[in-house]
Amino acid sequence: MLDPVSSLLAAVDLTDTGARTNEDIFTGTTEWSPRGRLFGGQVLAQSITAAMRTVDDDRIVHSMHGYFLRPGAIDVPITFAVDRIHDGRSFSTRRTQAYQDGQPILSMIASFQVSDDGLDHQIEMPSVPQPEDLPSAADVLGGIDHPVAQFWATRRAFDMRHAPSPVYLQVEGEQVAHQAVWFKALQPMPDDPNLHRAALAYASDYTILESILRRHGVAWVTPGLKMASLDHAMWWHRFARVDDWLLYVQESPSASGGRGLSMGRIYDREGRLIASVAQEGMVRVPAP
Repeated sequence: MLDPVSSLLAAVDLTDTGARTNEDIFTGTTEWSPRGRLFGGQVLAQSITAAMRTVDDDRIVHSMHGYFLRPGAIDVPITFAVDRIHDGRSFSTRRTQAYQDGQPILSMIASFQVSDDGLDHQIEMPSVPQPEDLPSAADVLGGIDHPVAQFWATRRAFDMRHAPSPVYLQVEGEQVAHQAVWFKALQPMPDDPNLHRAALAYASDYTILESILRRHGVAWVTPGLKMASLDHAMWWHRFARVDDWLLYVQESPSASGGRGLSMGRIYDREGRLIASVAQEGMVRVPAP
């Protein structure tokens, strides 16, 4: 079995089938998970990578908007069809559809831009404990004899450290609709900037809905809890490597009707705002 980072790299190393009809066709492998369902961040990263393969090297992804249409399976290859919607003087637009067994599981539109100068400002990074002062998922879950706990502790490609504390087993302290998570790849990654952008999308799906759980005192181990990502939007502002520590600041402005919305901001350790994220998810908690 590949180590977690090698597994991520293998998943985003898509095969170009050479097919050229109205779309560019790529194929990709899947990563194992203990529940048999694909991790949404993997399909996001692969779909972005497929779109990147169809634009000039000087055009950098700056935004994507995707809908998760069906659960993906870990034992079925994925086909990615990229529609070259538009190429302008500065911007290019691509639509990627991900399929398993002929059925779409993700539909995404991404935009790319030639590097340009312009106005520059950002929301400042909040002050939180440093990652060296926080326990990792392996520290919290490593001693628990459960397949999901062991997978989260040892088989994910990123070291993740919650501030103030994780919500895996319980929700400690005040029930607030915000949290922060430090994360970085467990091993050094290749220098390809597009790979780091795709991997950032991959990691952005891990914890984004947890601010909803924290607000209501619901831990991941709550019996009967059902959660699923419905859509995902991301904006890349500045470049950063995912094998350096990044801070993911998350908050949920609303939850209702069995759905919750979460917003996120990703900073590097120097306080530069790297990306912004938004996701709505299905969140169903059994009645007491």
